[in-house]
Amino acid sequence: MELLAPHLRVVFCGINPGLSSAHQGYPFANGSNRFWKVVHQAGFTRSQLAPEQWRRLQDDGCGITALVARPTVAASELSRDELRGGGEALKEKILRYQPRALAILGKQAFSSAFGVKNAPWGRQEMMLGKTEVWVLPNPSGLNRATLEQLTASYRELFLALE
Repeated sequence: MELLAPHLRVVFCGINPGLSSAHQGYPFANGSNRFWKVVHQAGFTRSQLAPEQWRRLQDDGCGITALVARPTVAASELSRDELRGGGEALKEKILRYQPRALAILGKQAFSSAFGVKNAPWGRQEMMLGKTEVWVLPNPSGLNRATLEQLTASYRELFLALE
């Protein structure tokens, strides 16, 4: 469930697949996840994609990956070592493909994976080669942020890349 290619505008990096994504074979498959609605409303996709259309993200210059491949019920089940190892693997992928931006979906995941304490939301000071690093709220239904708040955060990245 990874979509990486050269010359992408952004790669969205989730924490790890949920059980429904692992079972169905595509990212953000759980009906309570707001990823597909948010990336469309923020301007990244021309139409709102269904989870099974995930490969069409590339048509709009977007890629997708996860920090950790192991599926879990909740991301909190992942160990710090798994997240740190995922961060190292992610750095290698991003340095290879060099999208304009990497959007990590979740502040705790970013902090654990990259060893950055008290990271702010939005654009980070660190770069991976020529790639900007952003931290955006996770669109999981477990996140208390409203759809409007999520969309506004993702829209900030969209506008920065225009």
